[in-house]
Amino acid sequence: MRAIHPCPFRDSTVSYSHSLFYTHDPDALTQLGAALHHYGVSLLYAPTPQAKGKVERLHHYWQNRLPALFAAEQIRDIDTANALLEQLREHHNSAELHRELGMTPLRAWNRARRAKRNALRPCKPDAWWHYIWSIRYRVRVADDGTVPIGPERCKVPAKPRSHLHYCRHLNGSISILANAPSKDQKPQCLVHRGPKLEITSPKKVPL
Repeated sequence: MRAIHPCPFRDSTVSYSHSLFYTHDPDALTQLGAALHHYGVSLLYAPTPQAKGKVERLHHYWQNRLPALFAAEQIRDIDTANALLEQLREHHNSAELHRELGMTPLRAWNRARRAKRNALRPCKPDAWWHYIWSIRYRVRVADDGTVPIGPERCKVPAKPRSHLHYCRHLNGSISILANAPSKDQKPQCLVHRGPKLEITSPKKVPL
């Protein structure tokens, strides 16, 4: 899984009705939906097979070809795979003609930006950024004042039998929060184990 960099957001984004994006309770949000909602982005669900096809067509293309490509290149680790994916992404955007547009995706994107026909807005990462994009779940403090972190138990400054928030970050580190993400509060990190959380600047798309 690749880290999520601070980048421009749309006010809404189209997805299909997979459980990652959609719950059958209209008032409930998945963890991804809640993360996007925190930054003011809503999900628009693809309502028809035709709309879903536009979402899935390219995914299906790569899912069929990447395993064979990784096997041929003898790629067995995520970092090497991501480096190759970045090359493929750049080639796809800059060199391959889109069947419906008749131009490369990068050329179409640059034309839309020059004509101010895009719905992107700047995203300013806040104190919650790394916690919002982590895999989170609640953990209960044991009677001895500890919570599980990997194979060990770690002492935390919290009341026994209270609930905290376990965050597994994309860089492999783990944090224990006293509070859930909220725009009205700052994160209260009780424990952090692993590499330091840093935000790297995204690449700028040339005009």
